[in-house]
Amino acid sequence: MALKRIALFLGLLGGINWALVGAFKFDLIKFAFDFMPVLVPVVQIVIGVAACYALFVYMVK
Repeated sequence: MALKRIALFLGLLGGINWALVGAFKFDLIKFAFDFMPVLVPVVQIVIGVAACYALFVYMVK
C-alpha cells in the first residue's frame, strides 16, 4: 500500500515538473538537486519508473 502511494506521489511530482518545464522552462528536479548534478538523471529515472508503476497498478486495479 505504501509503495503505491509513493509511486503515485512521484508520478504526480513528475507531471508537475513537466508542466513547469513546458510552461516556464523551469526544471524543478534540476533546481532541487542543483548541488549534485550527477544525481539529476537518476532522480528523473526513478520518478519515471514510479510513474509507470503507478499507471500499471491503478490500471490493473
